Amino acid sequence: MKNQEIARALHEISVLLEVEGKDKFKPRAYARAARSIESLGEDVEAVARRGELESIPGIGKAIAKKIEEYLDTGTISHLEKLRKQIPIKVTELESIPGVGPKTIKLLYDNLKITDLESLEEALNAGKLEGLPRLGAKSIAQIAEGISLVRGGMSRTLLAEAMDVASRLVEYLKQSVSITQIDVAGSLRRRRETVGDIDILVNSPSPEQVAAAFVSYPEIGEVIVKGDTKVSIRLKSRLQVDLRLLPAESYGAGLQYFTGSKDHNVRLRALAQQKKLKLNEYGLFRGDTAIAGRHEEDIYDQLGLQFIPPELREDHGEVEAAQADQIPALVELSDIRGDLHSHTDQTDGSNTLEEMIEAAVQLGHEYLCVSDHTKNLTVANGMDESRILKRIDEIDEINNSGRWPIRVLKGAEVDILPNGELDIDDSVLSQLEVVTVSVHTMMRMDRAAMTERVCTALESKYAHILGHPTGRLLLKRPGIDIDLEDVFEVAKKNNVVMEVNSYPQRLDLDAGNIRLALRSGLKIAINTDAHKTFELDNMRYGIFQARRGWATASDVINTRSVKDLLPLLKK
Repeated sequence: MKNQEIARALHEISVLLEVEGKDKFKPRAYARAARSIESLGEDVEAVARRGELESIPGIGKAIAKKIEEYLDTGTISHLEKLRKQIPIKVTELESIPGVGPKTIKLLYDNLKITDLESLEEALNAGKLEGLPRLGAKSIAQIAEGISLVRGGMSRTLLAEAMDVASRLVEYLKQSVSITQIDVAGSLRRRRETVGDIDILVNSPSPEQVAAAFVSYPEIGEVIVKGDTKVSIRLKSRLQVDLRLLPAESYGAGLQYFTGSKDHNVRLRALAQQKKLKLNEYGLFRGDTAIAGRHEEDIYDQLGLQFIPPELREDHGEVEAAQADQIPALVELSDIRGDLHSHTDQTDGSNTLEEMIEAAVQLGHEYLCVSDHTKNLTVANGMDESRILKRIDEIDEINNSGRWPIRVLKGAEVDILPNGELDIDDSVLSQLEVVTVSVHTMMRMDRAAMTERVCTALESKYAHILGHPTGRLLLKRPGIDIDLEDVFEVAKKNNVVMEVNSYPQRLDLDAGNIRLALRSGLKIAINTDAHKTFELDNMRYGIFQARRGWATASDVINTRSVKDLLPLLKK
């Protein structure tokens, strides 16, 4: 997929135009276009083929032409021209926390700094001192940022960040009197990875909250300590910002600091149309606040249906809210079973019985055991004889009445390079849920990979496409595949798309979930659990499905077994 490449190119144009300084509006336009492409999810090439690039928020005719140029040639002539005029390594400098477009412009205009190395040299030579808007604290932050980049700092997975935030919130609740406390930012929007954590607090003793915050046992350093904002960096190097808000502004602050930036811009524009003013302190008519204490009131006063945080990306949610068409998104409580799990028969850590017991404890009505198959030798994949033995074992368990749960007979079957499945049809026909997945030869070219997967989906025994792009967040990009073609074939062959809840996968992404649903497909939210406690990862798949606008009716494992199995019939 070219989305990330194009987003980076458009963002680089934005920064270089900012440095050029000729037009203050163009940099903003390119920055917004970059954000739209980055979070689009759907393959931008597919959008271009349909002639619908200008339907993407922030993409006008001029930027659409540049995207088409990149898709045709792999370059954007306007960007190449800017690079020659202003030889700044934008990505390298922006990887430093605290260094954004305005700082890059400042450093280039005054010191001709173009990359990490030249910035480090200027810093060590004391040349940053005395520059406008760069005080001692900012210079120290840049120095720390360079150290972090040199040490390989990266973003944090959603699940890890949620765990960190949960512990910190609980610590604050136990340490001091707090009236309201919420996690905001991209973490509240449940983005797949986060750069930092935002926590909002209302308390009768804000000074005590700040004191407790900077005394947190896992703290590495205090970055900023003010009356309304305190920033710390944990020993893990993750930054956490605490905002101390008054009760009358808490809802407005929660809305504002949840974002996203583009969503907030849309709301402020709506407020202006109604001759109102919206900011983090409230919604105002003149000097009178008409909303601010509760987040829901902000949306209500703007004539909008309440928009769940997961949808606040300026991807059509404002228009839907104006028409009262925000759907009732799927909830964790809607899930009745898990259709993808592993045991110690392959690469899992727990026995079948232990996995069943864990599923019972979670209240599941059914659990599908879908161990790997023989092509995946590294996972001790099962051949036909072992699968048949497992089928008998599951029948015995279900007939015993030992557990109040139905165990479904399944397998995660490897898709071979030619598109065939690695288990004989005579055995596949005896399974209730067949998940087909790509695990090997993941660097095939786009056409070959697309044909490979589409061929597998045409098998009359393929029920679910597992982790469709095969990505591993922060480690490995997904396979190069035309999902639009895959979805078309899946629809014809009644194949369900998996939303894999494993924190390192979260695959499909939000944009492609929306595309799958628009294509008429159903999804299955599965954990791909290899350990008992990983069955609890279902919530991350729920977050991802909600970001993709999925409702309970879109998800097959919100059904009872009686209603589920007929859905899988070919």
